[in-house]
Amino acid sequence: MFVFLLNRLWQSVILLIIVSIIGFTILNMIPGGPLSQYALDPGMTAADLERLKEQMGLNRPLPIQYLDWAWRMAGGDWGTSYRDGQPVTAVIGRHIFATLILMGSSMAISMALGTWIGIRGATHRYSIFDYTATVGAMVALSIPTFWFGLVGIYIFSLQLGWLPAGNMYTIGNETVLGYLQHLILPSLVLSLVHVAVWSRYMRTATLDVINQEFVRTARAKGVPEKRVLMKHVVGNALLPMITLAGMQLPQLLGGALVTETVFTWPGMGRLFLDSLGYSDYPVVMGLLMLSAILTLLGNLIADIVVSMVDPRIRLS
Repeated sequence: MFVFLLNRLWQSVILLIIVSIIGFTILNMIPGGPLSQYALDPGMTAADLERLKEQMGLNRPLPIQYLDWAWRMAGGDWGTSYRDGQPVTAVIGRHIFATLILMGSSMAISMALGTWIGIRGATHRYSIFDYTATVGAMVALSIPTFWFGLVGIYIFSLQLGWLPAGNMYTIGNETVLGYLQHLILPSLVLSLVHVAVWSRYMRTATLDVINQEFVRTARAKGVPEKRVLMKHVVGNALLPMITLAGMQLPQLLGGALVTETVFTWPGMGRLFLDSLGYSDYPVVMGLLMLSAILTLLGNLIADIVVSMVDPRIRLS
């Protein structure tokens, strides 16, 4: 285990370095650069812009800027926001909880609902339910997330008035119930695509296990079908799903960006787009690196859990 963690650590460090170089380079190649917002000020002269460049270190060669940024970030200094002058960690810290709540609820919904649909589709193969689930999965995978969000707002907020149309809470109703009401619609929209993916994988994994020799042996011994399904089939079919859960984390982060924009959810996705629009590159780089770290951590946890659940799998 120690050797495995050590190998994953240095691999993760190399990946983070590659991601940071690509992200830093692309951001600084965008027309206008970090000072584009300052340049829009009519009272800002060319001399003022040059002084700002010198103060912020933007007049140095790009590799020097990157090395300075990477060194400070490795030491815990993620930089200062161009927008409000606050530390990047503080800016991200105000939004990370909202994103984690949205992603956690969406993953719980997609795992629970997708697992049930996949198992039932496999045990009732070629039934009306199975065909309906297959068509529904294709539809969910074919339509953009923002379209589901807009349709959900139109039906459940504007027409029926059951759920709020956006934001994380209503001013004056900052209760747990109020937060849950605002969470329902965006979490359901974000989980739709992942329910489709999860159900398809779960159906395939369940069908593969059902045809195994040990399942037929259990049935031949007279073991009740329900026990065969829960103990032998589902338990083994869930193993590859743990890995899938780790792989879905980047997709959840990407989907959260769109969902948070549609529902004006104050999370990291909304912050990312706002920071891009303001050319707040320190915050954008901080969000990029945090997303990469969370993705690597999610995959590492998935690998460890799989090895703990199935002793046949050894980490090396």
